[in-house]
Formats: sequence, C-alpha cells, structure tokens
Amino acid sequence: MSRSNQKYELQGINHLALVCSDMRRTIDFYSGVLGMPLVKTIELPGTLGQHFFFDCGGGNTIAFFWLADSPDATPGVAAPKGLPDEGELASAVGSMNHVAFAVPPEKFDEYYERVRSEGIKVSRILNHDDSRAGVAAHVHPGTFVRSFYFQDPDGIVLEFACWTRTFTDADVSHEPRTAADRRVPTAL
Repeated sequence: MSRSNQKYELQGINHLALVCSDMRRTIDFYSGVLGMPLVKTIELPGTLGQHFFFDCGGGNTIAFFWLADSPDATPGVAAPKGLPDEGELASAVGSMNHVAFAVPPEKFDEYYERVRSEGIKVSRILNHDDSRAGVAAHVHPGTFVRSFYFQDPDGIVLEFACWTRTFTDADVSHEPRTAADRRVPTAL
C-alpha cells in the first residue's frame, strides 16, 4: 500500500526536542552509549539554557533543551513511569510518551544484547501483532514490528524498533476513540 501526503511534501522528522536535566550526562548517554554524533550546539540567549542536536540517522536528529528554570520530571504525567512490558504506558495528554528509533531488522537481536551489555535496564523483546494481547512470544506472519524499550538518564522512554512486514489497507481497521471515551482520573 502506498499512501502519500497530497498536501505537503514532508520528508520525515527534522528533530524531536526533549528536555534534560544535565546536558553532560545526556551527551554521555546519546553519543557515548547510543553512538549518536553531537552535530550542533546552541547557547540560548541570556541565561535561558542550551539546545543540542544529535544525529539519529536518516537525516533525522533528536534534540535536547537544558533550561535553567525547568521543573523536575513528573513520571506518570510527562512520561510513563517505567517500561511498557511492566505495564507502564500511561502519560498525560500532550506529553511525549516515547521515542522509537528505527533499526535494521537483521541487527535487531544484536542491538538488544548490545544495549543490555551497557548495563541499561531493557524490556523484554516485544513482537507486536494484532492478537488480543498485542504481542507474541515469537515472530510470525502477523507480527508487524519488533521492539524493545529502555530509558535514558532522565527517564525518557526510548525504543529500538524494526518493521517486519509491509502494511496493507487491512491494517487501518479501527474506529477512532474520542475524548468522551476517556477514563479521566478525578482531580488531585
């Protein structure tokens, strides 16, 4: 199935901007652990902070703000409290739930072991499919993506993912839910 944007010629994600608490630690993780080259640094005007960009492949970048006045993280609101395979998926409307980096399918298992060997807590491998559970123990013809999750030093949930099949029209089959369908918790 080939679908293209008839309105704008978008060429992917230029960058995703996140907020960190310690830019040095962020560089150590994204460049040191994940191997992403630091490609641009910006000192923001006055004492506002910094904005640094890392090359995450395919002409895409992931960027971080270090802002002097940023409030502390709020797990469970701004991002999930933990990893999806632990049942932690919820984050607030308007939050950034996780960042998924595309990896080559033939290197997926190697990368899983490599991230684990860095001493990082890593989820189990999830073979996402259309079953009731949404994941399978093994790859099968209905598996559409394989992934695993981990967190950066600030608790941002990251995912390494690889598509395992081409989508068809049958892959768009669910009625969209609305705000009226939400189970909103009572006020704090």
